[in-house]
Amino acid sequence: MQKEWYVVNTYSGHENKVKEKLEMRANSMGMEDYILRIIVPERTEIEIKDGVKKEKVKKMFPGYILVEMVMTDEAWFIVRNTPGVTGFIGSSGKGAKPFPLTTAEVDKILSSMGISRIDLGNELNIDDMVKVINGPFASMYGKVKSIDMENQTIEVIVDLFGQETVVELGLTEIEKS
Repeated sequence: MQKEWYVVNTYSGHENKVKEKLEMRANSMGMEDYILRIIVPERTEIEIKDGVKKEKVKKMFPGYILVEMVMTDEAWFIVRNTPGVTGFIGSSGKGAKPFPLTTAEVDKILSSMGISRIDLGNELNIDDMVKVINGPFASMYGKVKSIDMENQTIEVIVDLFGQETVVELGLTEIEKS
């Protein structure tokens, strides 16, 4: 099965508590390989009040968290039955499993937070095969030549008209194949 991102509805104002509880439950039940990352979508905004600049962290989607998981019956059960969770978004109810977010939706949300969908170093390594999903090289496959952790970019060797060509891509332009 494949890991994908899902939107989980929580009680508004309890997003961080739900994140902690879900992480603890995943650890205690040995589900770390199925429930991978839990993110509360937030952004930092600068407010000017009485001539003083203050940075304030605001939730992008109050009442919602993002969960990267492999959708198995057990993982689905653990997430749904975590205190503070009211359900998944994209499920018709009646015991139906939810639909995951598309990679474009995930990239848009995570990049606005300065986070990448792909975990460099742990998930993506040199010589791994990737598929280009955006830009002029979309739908081409290539091999990772180098990884720039600081700039969150990679160099990929693609076959262009029968010749190996190195292209630099952002993490939102690829998916691991």
